[in-house]
Amino acid sequence: MLKNHLQKESLAGITNFLATCYIIIVNPMILSQAGMPQEALVTSTVILIVVSTLLMGLFANMPIVVAPGMGLNAFFAYSIVMGHQIQWQTALGMVFWTGIIFVGMSVFNIRTAIVKAIPPSLRYGVASGIGLFIALIGLTNAGFITDHPVTLVTRGPLTPSVLVFLFGLVITSALLLRKNNAAFIIGIVLTTLISIPFGITNPFEKYWISMPNFELFFAMDLVGSLKLSFAPIIFAMLFTDLFDSLSTFMGLAEAGELFDENGDPKNVKQSLIVDAISTTLSGLFGTSPGTAYIESATGIKQGGRTGMTAIATALLFIPCLFFAPLFSMIPKVATAPILVLVGVLMVTPLLKMNVKELDEWIPAFLALILIPLTYSITQGLIWSFLMWSVLKIVSGKFRQLSPTLIIIDLFMIIMLLVSHESS
Repeated sequence: MLKNHLQKESLAGITNFLATCYIIIVNPMILSQAGMPQEALVTSTVILIVVSTLLMGLFANMPIVVAPGMGLNAFFAYSIVMGHQIQWQTALGMVFWTGIIFVGMSVFNIRTAIVKAIPPSLRYGVASGIGLFIALIGLTNAGFITDHPVTLVTRGPLTPSVLVFLFGLVITSALLLRKNNAAFIIGIVLTTLISIPFGITNPFEKYWISMPNFELFFAMDLVGSLKLSFAPIIFAMLFTDLFDSLSTFMGLAEAGELFDENGDPKNVKQSLIVDAISTTLSGLFGTSPGTAYIESATGIKQGGRTGMTAIATALLFIPCLFFAPLFSMIPKVATAPILVLVGVLMVTPLLKMNVKELDEWIPAFLALILIPLTYSITQGLIWSFLMWSVLKIVSGKFRQLSPTLIIIDLFMIIMLLVSHESS
């Protein structure tokens, strides 16, 4: 009986590894565009996954993988560092302080209370806006979309890189359609192989194996990240991680019927604490915020029900520490299809909305369109939240505004004023 249990949990751990290992390629690729060393990012990413996922298995006893979040890494690189011209060391300090706040909110159940007060339409709109943001980054990284002096953006020329990207998009989409749990990592490998004859990358120009690079550990600027003008950015990071993690825990609980006797996700408080600790560790280790991964559902569907699954997954990531040079050779055109398809999957919450309810749909649409067009999750949050409240007031539905939401709106106004003063 015990042997069968261990076999089932181990198989689930392997499945989770195959479904999530693409992040050790994609996350360094995204963050390196903010000026951070790519091979050191591989080390930071892997260490965060191993430590956080082990904590999820040992402390929360849940079969969930924790890794740097897609969306949060794009926010870190493109909005904070490149958009606001903030040093990446300072941005890492913001990640650390976000994690500290999260730990306190999770211990005292404030995190859950806030999410329950936020209308589903806003959660769907923000999540989908982040999805479009990630997809836009993928399309621009591939050269499929480029800037234009008149129309702002246009389709780029059909270069070999773009053709390789399109191949990767088709093959990875086909793997997803066939329910292949390793679709993303297989897509990256096949696209990289196709790019070699075109001279886009050369995997033989240096060694594939090296010792881990800990250059980014404790590189954060804790004091410099405490400026008042950075408050809106930290607040946006808080809310993005807030939506991401709790919606993931709910989705995973549904996938494996992992509910307690009260109908809440099993061990949700312990899971949220681990998720918060992961964000704190992200700042220390030198990467964007960690969060629970919805891809963990693949392992749950294979029979993973306990922390043994998470422990097995964490152990499988350890050898990846020594292959940073190999991962850094993978070109942007090989990861771009993954970004586009992750964006597609993140937009699906919109299907839950009734677009005829304009007082819900208009604010959600604002988040959906503003986040990719402004390259800022902060702006999407501010304007969608404030629009939701204003529309409820003018339509006579002001009683739907809870005290918690009113407090959040006040924070949004302060964020708007602070961001305006600092711009």
